[in-house]
Amino acid sequence: MKNSIIALALAGSLASALATINAPVASAADSKEKCYGVALKGQNDCAAGKHDCAGKSTMSYDKASFKLVPTGTCTSMKTPKGHGSLMPA
Repeated sequence: MKNSIIALALAGSLASALATINAPVASAADSKEKCYGVALKGQNDCAAGKHDCAGKSTMSYDKASFKLVPTGTCTSMKTPKGHGSLMPA
């Protein structure tokens, strides 16, 4: 009984390991795109314009600052200053 439990546990571990090796690896960058004009003050994702670091934007909805958003959603995002853009202004 003891040996069969150990064998079953090892088989399960091996199956899990093989499943993760064969699973496609999706990078976070693959499913995100830069969306300009939608970041709130201090919540931008990278350097742009007058600042040199993520989180340093001084105004909300700055058309030169971007936020990473799920691919395909940027231009449908509406802000008080208009829709998001895939290109900086």
